[in-house]
Amino acid sequence: MEKSCKYCWKSHKEGFVCNKKLGGKKKQNTEAIKFRNSLKWQKKREEIKERDNYLCQICIRNLYNTYRQYNYENLQVHHNVPINEVNKVNVINGNDKLNLDSSNLLTICSYHHKLCESGEISFNEVNRIIQEQNSGTKLN
Repeated sequence: MEKSCKYCWKSHKEGFVCNKKLGGKKKQNTEAIKFRNSLKWQKKREEIKERDNYLCQICIRNLYNTYRQYNYENLQVHHNVPINEVNKVNVINGNDKLNLDSSNLLTICSYHHKLCESGEISFNEVNRIIQEQNSGTKLN
């Protein structure tokens, strides 16, 4: 028996998995998932949030369309050098220290995290803020 496919609108035999359905899904990086679920990362993530006073460090500086300066909602810890890039380097040198290095991590809200991931907030800008946070000073 054939059924109408809701992904491509063609008819397929029952049980057929349409390529259009599969096309929208990305293959997940299992190493990154393992890392994010690790106790080491969970502890480090909490340490970085504490270092940054549980505030988005881009919002508090009123950068990049901040809508609320003291933003403590939807916080995430951003890797300035992405986990996947660190993992590529680790294949060569065999360690994951940069994934857990405070000099690579910053507390930001989900809005600014999207801007960082898309490149709208530069690597150098994020790196400058991380250095300020690690030194305990704020250089505007």
